Amino acid sequence: MTRVLFVCTGNTCRSPMAEAILKSKSIPGVEVRSAGVYAANGSDASENAKRVLEEQQIPHVHQSAALTEELVNWATIILTMTSGHKHSIMSLFPKTADKTFTLKEFSEDSYDVDIMDPFGGPVEVYRHTYKEIADNIDKILNKLKS
Repeated sequence: MTRVLFVCTGNTCRSPMAEAILKSKSIPGVEVRSAGVYAANGSDASENAKRVLEEQQIPHVHQSAALTEELVNWATIILTMTSGHKHSIMSLFPKTADKTFTLKEFSEDSYDVDIMDPFGGPVEVYRHTYKEIADNIDKILNKLKS
C-alpha cells in the first residue's frame, strides 16, 4: 500500500486539489490524504478550488486538517507544494527526510520546485495551479503504481 500525503499551507487550495486529482485516478493500492502546515481543522476548500474541481468533473468533499505526527507516520510519501513546506516538515519531523519531496521534485520537474499559491486569486489563477498540479501528478503515476 502506498499512502500519499499532499501538504500545503492552509489545506484549502493546493493540497486538496492535488488530493482530489490523485484520488480521481483510482489507482489500486494508493491511498491519498492532504494536510496543511498552518491549517485549521475543519475548514472547507476555497470556493475557487471547488469550482475548478467541478469544472474538471472531479468530485471531492474536503475538510482541512492540520499536519500531525499521526498523518506524517501514516504517509509513505509526503509531497509538498513548495520547498518551504518541505523544509518545515523536515524540521518538525526529522525522520521524514527520506520520504518528503516537493511534488515537482518527485515528478522530476527541474524548472521550479514550487507550485504557485492561488489563495485569494481569481478563478483563472486556480485553473493555472490546477493544471500545474495535474501535469505533475500525471508524471508520477508510474512511480506510485510500482
